[in-house]
Amino acid sequence: MTRRSLYFVKQRTAEVREENLTGPRAGEVLVQTLLSGISAGTELLVYRGEVPAEMAADETIAALSGTFAYPLKYGYAAVGRVTALGSGVERSWDGSLVFAFQPHESHFSAAPQNLLKVPPGLEPEDAVFLANMETAVTLALDGAPLLGEKVAVFGQGVVGLLLTALLAKFPLGALATLDLHANRRLLSETLGAQASFDPADPQALAGLRAFFKQLEDYDGADLTYEVSGSPAALDMAVAATGYHGRVVIGSWYGKKRLELNLGGEFHRRRQRLISSQVSTIAPELRGRFTKARCLDLAWRMIKEINPRRLISHRFPLAGAPQAYAMLDRRPEEALQVILTYE
Repeated sequence: MTRRSLYFVKQRTAEVREENLTGPRAGEVLVQTLLSGISAGTELLVYRGEVPAEMAADETIAALSGTFAYPLKYGYAAVGRVTALGSGVERSWDGSLVFAFQPHESHFSAAPQNLLKVPPGLEPEDAVFLANMETAVTLALDGAPLLGEKVAVFGQGVVGLLLTALLAKFPLGALATLDLHANRRLLSETLGAQASFDPADPQALAGLRAFFKQLEDYDGADLTYEVSGSPAALDMAVAATGYHGRVVIGSWYGKKRLELNLGGEFHRRRQRLISSQVSTIAPELRGRFTKARCLDLAWRMIKEINPRRLISHRFPLAGAPQAYAMLDRRPEEALQVILTYE
């Protein structure tokens, strides 16, 4: 038996390779992939060679046990159907629709404990957003929005839009977003943001502050999220944050460096910078929130938000190199890009 797998082979070069695949071993199942989602943030860092090659890809995901050195398979949002069972696996897994934190490939074997059954009533096009929704849930938990707070979200890619949709459910005082692309700014407003700004506009920061100040005599954000993937956005996010405000940094910059101005009002405002990462749960929450609880919450939010509307493009696996080239060179054209498997 063979499968088709996507490999990142060198900087800005991806190719689909055919490789041998044996049937599932004892305690494993064989999954035939139906579709997988490209994470435009993290995967573009890999595609562009902007990740330290010696760094572990992900120590918490069995399928991503290697490093970022080329060539490598990478990806973590696959939905498929269980087509075969290894010895010792419960029959209930046969035919199950499952989500896996798995690279882009047509078939794969996995232990059932590394798979998540898709809840009844959810289509694959919604289920493929689980990883990004889990990230958005983690960001919301780490930021801990309070009643009446003014919140700004820098970046309206898929994670940013999902986060905006979650924050719109809170009784906030105001919710504003920023993104370079007009279509994303408009979409963020349909998901619940009351205002959206172009960060490339020299008046964007003044406009954001004026928007907040018109609501009450206080022009700074209480809580700011940086999920744009751009290091320069973090400096603007700090500037937009008010006294004792929190800046949650959800972007992973890879090898990209940044200059951060902490010589202005940062100390006088006693601001706090908070790192957020979906692989772990914040220590102060671990007594109540487990990985399983966060995933259950993510499934619930998928049912409420119906994220399939964020899918902008579908490519067959063979067209994956063109998909990455589009995301790299023309990001304004795309939002969530899906790979399909015939």
